[in-house]
Formats: sequence, C-alpha cells, structure tokens
Amino acid sequence: MLFNRKNFISITKLAGTSKQLLRQFWYGTPAQMNVHLKGRDLLTLQNYTADELKYLLWMASDLKQRIKHEGEYLPLMQGKSLAMIFEKRSTRTRLSAETGFALLGGHPSFLTTQDIHLGTNESLTDTARVLSSMTNAILARVYNHNDLDLMAKEAMIPIINGLSDLYHPLQILADYLTLQEHYGGLRGLSIAWIGDGNNVLQSLMASAAKLGVHLRIATPRGFEPDPRITKITEQNSKEYGTKLLLTTDPLEAADSANVLVTDTWISMGQEQEKKERLKAFQGYQITMQTAKSAASNWTFLHCLPRKPEEVDDEVFYSPQSLVFQEAENRKWTIMAVMVSLLTDYSPQLRKPTF
Repeated sequence: MLFNRKNFISITKLAGTSKQLLRQFWYGTPAQMNVHLKGRDLLTLQNYTADELKYLLWMASDLKQRIKHEGEYLPLMQGKSLAMIFEKRSTRTRLSAETGFALLGGHPSFLTTQDIHLGTNESLTDTARVLSSMTNAILARVYNHNDLDLMAKEAMIPIINGLSDLYHPLQILADYLTLQEHYGGLRGLSIAWIGDGNNVLQSLMASAAKLGVHLRIATPRGFEPDPRITKITEQNSKEYGTKLLLTTDPLEAADSANVLVTDTWISMGQEQEKKERLKAFQGYQITMQTAKSAASNWTFLHCLPRKPEEVDDEVFYSPQSLVFQEAENRKWTIMAVMVSLLTDYSPQLRKPTF
C-alpha cells in the first residue's frame, strides 16, 4: 500500500496509544525551544523575542494540523474560562476567540460595555481584580491601549490584546502563519504596506525584523505610524539585518515586494474623518497596476472588513489573494496564544522552517 499522509492519518486513528510514535515517524521528533510563555500577557509583539514569536506560530501550526486535519480533540482548556471584553464591534476576533476556546474545551464569556459595569459603575482596576478571581484569562478589545496596560498591572491572570489604538498583535500572528503556509518560510520576504499608519501596521513593525522580514511602508503625509514605534522599528531592522523603507509613494513601496498589504482607511472611531481620509488616500488603492511593481510571486493580505476603495475586486478575489485563509488563521493563532499562556502543552509536530 502506498504510504501517504491520508493513510498515515487513518492509521493513527486506529493505532491508539501508538499515535505519538506514528506521528514522530511521519513528522520527525519535535525540536525543542527554550520558550516558556505560561502566565505572560500579550499586549504587543514588541515584548516577544524572535524565538517566542516562532514558538507561537509553531504552536498554531501544531493545533491546526492535529485538530483540523487529523480530527483530534484536545481539551487543553477544560475547566478554564475566558473573559472577553469588547468595547468595539468584532467578527474575526470574537469568533476566533470564542469558538477556539470552546473547541479546546473551555468556557468563553463575551462581555460588552452594555453587559458589565466597566467604565460606568466600576473602575477598570476593580473589574480586572474581579475577573481575575473568576476566569483564567482576559481578552480585551479596547479603544485606549493604556487601559490594557492598567489591566495587566491589576489582574492576576494573562491579558490578551484583542485590538487597541496602538496594536493588533493577534492579526499579525495570523498574517505570519498565512505567509508561512504559502511561502514555506518567512525569512527574506518583503512586505509592502500601502495605507494608513494604524494599529495593524504598528504590530507588523514591532515584529517583522525579528522574523527576518523586510518592510516597505507607504502612508500619506499626516497618516504615518507612531514615531515612537517607527524608532523601535528602525532599531530592530538594524539589529536583525533587515531592510526598512518609509515612503509616501505606493508604487515605490510595492517595488519587488512579495506581499501587498492594506487595511481600512477609516478605523472604528474615525468615522467623522471619512471625507478627509478618502481625499488623503487617493492613489493608494491596490490594483493589478500596483501588483505589476511587485515580485512575480506576489500575494495580497487584508485583515477585513474590506472596502473597494482600499483594494479593487480584481486583486481582492484573485488567486494571489490570501485574505480568507488569513481570516481562518486568526482562529489557530489565537488558540496558540491561549494554549501557550495558560498551559504547559508543547507542540507535538516538527518545528517549521522559518
């Protein structure tokens, strides 16, 4: 019988206690990394080392393979609960966290400002302390990043940034996993960001160099990323030997890039700036004309929701667009974060090449 992955998975289902030996036969003995994340917060990827970022991506690949492709049930969150505080609307962050935590056997609780006393009758400090006594972790999507810093100071359990005005780390982990799966590695890739200097870009800037990824950033004047984060990015680029370009020209940013990325030009809370922003971002729409400047193996990413002025349909629905794979990977990367911060589980599959 021809021995392939499909046969391997069938055999492992029959093998029972020999499953781990068969997995090692197929994938090899897992490499070990001296990484210990249990009990940590995830507020920004800037606080994570290169090895820690790789470990999270390895964990995501492991969980995706074992649960999605091999059909295993891994109740790693059994008996645990997750408080999910959302000050803003959410599709991907809410679903990935809620379904992912439940899939691992845990109990997620979705909490909006209409559901709890946060900011109305109870301080953030008191809320953090109360939730610490009843849940195992807090995932919070907030307007002000300082609220996350205060929550992390007051809580006795891990705090996970589900989005703030400064960073969106869960999104960028999903982007890296998507590119890892598509290209087979991250080191040496060149990512062109064409759009607003927002929280998604700033999470990319806080981490790319650590993974050997080059950045080419085009933003309109007046919409650049936070200068403090730009300074850190420049330092990281020098330390890790990557290239960094900051420009106002979208085609210059796209030149020879492997990945074209954009995001909404008008984030939640900026609706009153819509007219001004649409005018400022004229010429920043990603089209096939933009892609002509990119590398021959170019791909496209967008964290969603997407509007046509940001990227046209021809690119968004093209074979080069990885947006829906990227959206799904939010689930596997957020599961990897929760497993890493709350358990002693280590990936069982061979570490990918980064």
